[in-house]
Amino acid sequence: MHAITISEPGGPEALVWGEVPDPAAGEGEVLVEVVASAVNRADIMQRQGFYDPPPGASSYPGLECSGRITEIGPGVSGWSVGDEVCALLAGGGYAEKVAVPAGQLLPVPAGLDLKQAAALPEVVCTVWSNVFMVAHLRPAETLLVHGGSSGIGTMAIQLAKAVGAKVAVTAGTKDKLDYCAELGADILINYREQDFVAEIQQATGGAGADVILDNMGAKYLDRNVRALAVNGRLAIIGMQGGIKAELNIAALLGKRAAISATSLRARPLGEKAAIVAAVREHVWPLIEAGQIRPVVDRELPMSEAGTAHQVLEDSGHIGKVLLVVP
Repeated sequence: MHAITISEPGGPEALVWGEVPDPAAGEGEVLVEVVASAVNRADIMQRQGFYDPPPGASSYPGLECSGRITEIGPGVSGWSVGDEVCALLAGGGYAEKVAVPAGQLLPVPAGLDLKQAAALPEVVCTVWSNVFMVAHLRPAETLLVHGGSSGIGTMAIQLAKAVGAKVAVTAGTKDKLDYCAELGADILINYREQDFVAEIQQATGGAGADVILDNMGAKYLDRNVRALAVNGRLAIIGMQGGIKAELNIAALLGKRAAISATSLRARPLGEKAAIVAAVREHVWPLIEAGQIRPVVDRELPMSEAGTAHQVLEDSGHIGKVLLVVP
């Protein structure tokens, strides 16, 4: 088969489409013939040499895919050869075939085509696990989403609105903020021109955000704590703004607030399966009812993965960038 390999860490040119050995479905796995994958920031970090796959995972980048099952491994039930699926992966999505633990499979939602489904697993599992399973966002609460026009952000807006929450977003351009508003965002903050702490305080009558979904890490830590409401919850899912910062414990105690930091990739199979099952139960009906949809900026051939990475690094996208197998 063909896959994207990384000969050595580097820029987008380090991604090479070439022939590699076929994978096989092991115990508890199925083999999926990939139709499309989607690009995530974690893929860029892996290409740069900062985010190695967990032990036992494929060395090829790609944390989600869609396709058709071509082989059922030992110990797998409930799935059949020919089923159209999308999947959460620990790696290997940038390829023509990938072996997937059965607990990380999802059926393609009714109303979506197979390529569109590739834009769902990573963002939906990330948002649902952090915003709802960990931070417990409730109706009428306020969610602040940093990077509202990203794949994660566009999904977080829609899911929060679906449960009756108020949504604030940050983004760097008017076009991106306008798109967030179309998805239902209530409070629009241009982080290049406005102080998000002051804006969220003003918009909430001084209360602050009940939940913050943060992809920046260190750079935003102090301001995020200041932007939280009493009993607020800060969910950190990225470190685009660095890994080390000073935390004002007194401010955190004064607000009786909580900070969580999670990632999906290295979690045990059982934890991933539990998240996927929760997504199938709670989110898939919303997608099939038309309340939630993936936002796809563009599709590129998988052999042009380097171009797709450059799009993300330049922040020249809204939603997800797909890689389609030729």
